[in-house]
Amino acid sequence: MIRATKVLGQHRWTEAAADTVVLDFDDRHRRRMAMTGTRGLEFLLDLENAIALRGGDALVLEDGRLIEVVAAPEPLIEIRGADPLHLVRVAWHLGNRHLPTQIMPKGLRIRRDHVIEAMVKGLGARIIEIEAPFDPEGGAYAGHAHAPESAHGHTGHDHSSHDHASHGHAHDHDHHHHHDEHCDHDHHPHDHSHAHDHK
Repeated sequence: MIRATKVLGQHRWTEAAADTVVLDFDDRHRRRMAMTGTRGLEFLLDLENAIALRGGDALVLEDGRLIEVVAAPEPLIEIRGADPLHLVRVAWHLGNRHLPTQIMPKGLRIRRDHVIEAMVKGLGARIIEIEAPFDPEGGAYAGHAHAPESAHGHTGHDHSSHDHASHGHAHDHDHHHHHDEHCDHDHHPHDHSHAHDHK
């Protein structure tokens, strides 16, 4: 079976695609997977690392032909706020739960989840149920398969980069993250205690 070993990002290819694959969000984040295009072309996705594919990307077959990636419609909710500040507050709560979120001009889109929907309504936001392609923000999810350093943003806590001793006082870093059953990765206690001599 012919393999697809490379990815061309959106708007970085112009030739006609040999076939198209329609994939939901989960299937667009794979490293190795047998696929069949809408016109019947069978191939093996065989990437060096898992990459978060977006609608409009192209998979490059070993013979140079391209397979266009189309994001499949999924059951989603679009969250609308009273004003931009309200929406930012809701986005903070979603980010605190590490939920893949798509940012739209007038709202936020996430996958349907009755617990999160109740939380969002409790924050005073409005929910609209839709069926649409789900193309969440990159960053925390692009190419890292939910790596801790991407999801939390503080695996790079390099305290050597700033000199605590020069402050002349004690630091006790206690990082509290609020997680619920929707957090799908392991967490380790963050207890960064720094004792400093007063000079």
